[in-house]
Amino acid sequence: MLAAFALLATASAPSAPPAGAEPASVDDAGDATADADAAATDVAPPRVRATSGLPRFAPQLANLPTITGLNGWRFTGQVEGWAGLIAARPVTRQAARWAYATHQVALGRGAEAVGALEVMRQDDPDLALVPSYQLALGATLTLLNRPAAAVAALAGEGLQSNPEACAWRMRALEQAGLGGLALAQFRCALPALNGRAVKERAPFLLAAARGAIAVGHPALVGQLLGTLPQADPAATVLRGRAFFLLGQRPQGQLLLKQARQTGNRAQRLDAELTLIEDRAQNGTLAASDTARLRQIRFIWRGDAIEMRALQLSYAVALRTHDVLATLEAGATIFRYFNGGSDRAALTAALQQTLTAALAPDNVMPLDRVAGMYWEYRDLSPAGAAGDLLVVQLADRLQSAGLYERGAELLDHQLRVRTRDVAQGPLSARVASLFILAGTPARALAAIRDTEANAYPDDMLWARHRVEAVALDQLGRTNEALAVLQDVPDGEAIRGELNWRRHDWKALAAAMPPAPGGALTDVAQARILRLAVALAMLGREGDLARLRVQYGAAFAKLPTAPAFAALTASVGSVDPATVSAAMAAIPSASPAGGIADLIDTAPQVAETASSS
Repeated sequence: MLAAFALLATASAPSAPPAGAEPASVDDAGDATADADAAATDVAPPRVRATSGLPRFAPQLANLPTITGLNGWRFTGQVEGWAGLIAARPVTRQAARWAYATHQVALGRGAEAVGALEVMRQDDPDLALVPSYQLALGATLTLLNRPAAAVAALAGEGLQSNPEACAWRMRALEQAGLGGLALAQFRCALPALNGRAVKERAPFLLAAARGAIAVGHPALVGQLLGTLPQADPAATVLRGRAFFLLGQRPQGQLLLKQARQTGNRAQRLDAELTLIEDRAQNGTLAASDTARLRQIRFIWRGDAIEMRALQLSYAVALRTHDVLATLEAGATIFRYFNGGSDRAALTAALQQTLTAALAPDNVMPLDRVAGMYWEYRDLSPAGAAGDLLVVQLADRLQSAGLYERGAELLDHQLRVRTRDVAQGPLSARVASLFILAGTPARALAAIRDTEANAYPDDMLWARHRVEAVALDQLGRTNEALAVLQDVPDGEAIRGELNWRRHDWKALAAAMPPAPGGALTDVAQARILRLAVALAMLGREGDLARLRVQYGAAFAKLPTAPAFAALTASVGSVDPATVSAAMAAIPSASPAGGIADLIDTAPQVAETASSS
């Protein structure tokens, strides 16, 4: 194949003729020189200049009659196969390529034709403007089952009423699933079809018949296929499908069973699938049919047969309220077949199914719900509705203690769906869940990867609080304390971190609440923690001053015994009394909600620092 393509793309610079070959005439050389001069003075944009020294073939092809039927692909004097390419001189090489390409189209060999046409266009881009070249390219792309490109190639103004172009456009449109538009080309294509033998006409008539079935006109199938042999398996399948649609089931079943014995693999599967579709339509679908449907989808991929199998699977799943099967079949249609003929309706239905499955009141086990969302998250509704689904699921995962699953869910939301300032609060929550999951490095990444946005102060401070906890968990204490520098309650959070780490010196350096007045639970906790730190450091003078300053305030409080024990002389209290006093310290933390995060998070600092 590489050698063949190399021959098609043989360098266009003149070369010495082979031994025994007749030299080029003076007229040939003069024509080539004139064409080269014309190309040199051409004022067209660079994109339409020829890319080789070959004479322009586009004007020559444009002056020939446009192909309007099968005979146009086989013109007088055409040398078939590689012989013409091998014997061609530089000045005739494009014509030889054209002869080769059109001959391959006539034989139905799109893969062979496309290489020659592409090399021709590379050497002379103006060919893309010539109707005959557009037709040849469109026919080739149709043979290669590339309908979108084929329809585009056949859309030129000069091809709109061309019978041959209409015939190929009809096939391409049917391949694209546009049966109605394909059938509308039939009248225009009729002269080109009448000029063909039965065998050469068959692919076009079959495309028209499939279009008629697709748009609900099965009665036309018999007329369209009337000239095809009764034993033709492809026509037999379509006639059988038409009989089913017309309500004539016995005749349809007989024809399809006949096709299952005589057709090729695709035709046998087509016939079998039609019989399964009929049983589903009439409510007689068996479990074995459903299993066979799954098997067909597994062994046959990428064309109308798979699409029909998917559509039937989707319909059966909807009817039986099988949520997973509905999403699986629908998602395949959505992802690999662009949603089918009605993408909008399918998308809305899948989003509704996914939303109902993820609703908080759904009884499906949480692990299955989470897996379902992750598998079909591309079907999630856009905007606020989709965001709400994610948040509700993350709440359920967090309540169940599945912190990492919830964090990963929201992290995907953070990085894929959320933009700008909206990343602020979401990044703080993602980081919090990762901390609770014992992965502070990922928590830190969630904060650091979204710091390019300009956040309001409140958002910025919330992010800094969580960032400080993550850094502390990683053993990077100094960085954690620095992050809290500008946070309004940073001093309280620093105290909380110091208390968890038993950093008595840092705690002893903190300022206690001002004396006087009633003490809140938070104020009591701060004073009692200070007393613990001073006691651990053996600073009896500071303990005595603390006892004088706050003794009266603690006298009538439930924590009075704890205060008395913690501020007593260091040597006068046994360890058991101190432990009991520490246990009596109010649970209210000066760090507020962030203290709950610090409390709940597993201690990973030693592991992180050692790693």
